[in-house]
Amino acid sequence: MNKIVLSTLIVLGMSGAAFAQENVSATPQGAEAVPEFATVDADASGGVTLEEAQVAWPDLTAEAFAAADTDANGELSAEEFGLLSSGANTPATAN
Repeated sequence: MNKIVLSTLIVLGMSGAAFAQENVSATPQGAEAVPEFATVDADASGGVTLEEAQVAWPDLTAEAFAAADTDANGELSAEEFGLLSSGANTPATAN
């Protein structure tokens, strides 16, 4: 009986470690997590304004935002946001 209890505790302990490992973030250590479009689009308008984008990237300049806004409508579409957040149009910082 003691062997069964001990075996059960070992299995439960090992499965807990496996679950903990599954929940480890995929973001590399030291890298910032990329916010999701829907999270940044605070008013759920379907577009991200400069002000909304600056909440995610406080150092984002108007120039960098304009460069990412390829259709020049004043908002980033999900596609434009994806390019900006992936680094294709890396947010410039104010110096």
